[in-house]
Amino acid sequence: MTARSVEQRLNDIERIDAIKALKHRYLRACDAKDPVAFRACFIDRGAVMDYGELGKYEDADPIVEIFRNVALHKVAGAYVVLDMHHAFHSDITLTGAGEATGKWTLAFRQLDLSARTETVASMEYEDEYVVEDGTWKISSCRAIPLWSMRRPLGDGVEVVPGWGLSP
Repeated sequence: MTARSVEQRLNDIERIDAIKALKHRYLRACDAKDPVAFRACFIDRGAVMDYGELGKYEDADPIVEIFRNVALHKVAGAYVVLDMHHAFHSDITLTGAGEATGKWTLAFRQLDLSARTETVASMEYEDEYVVEDGTWKISSCRAIPLWSMRRPLGDGVEVVPGWGLSP
């Protein structure tokens, strides 16, 4: 094994931090219902997207359209679906100067106010990242469901969206 300089190791840490920040932007965009920020997390063309029940795609644009249709759907001026994505246990491997892979555990919670249900789920993300135009982007994203639970929201449950999701 060759010795690596402090500068090389610091550069690796900075690249890994940039990839973590990218994934965090993706998750925030999901929860904030921001399709523009969501799309900006992926390479311009050819991202491989495998979201299980939502489908497998050879580009990010179709999943962005699904995101728009589901996440931005409103009834009586209020969002119907409210999501919460928390990813942790990141495992990032730098595979080249501008390439990396990553694994994440996702804790997901969703309220469907139309169906009056709550879904809680655990998933694993398997991602690939590349540098495009000087910025880390997701080139492949696979969501692997581990388990989920769906239960009805009781009659006494009132959901009050915060200021960020108010109509």
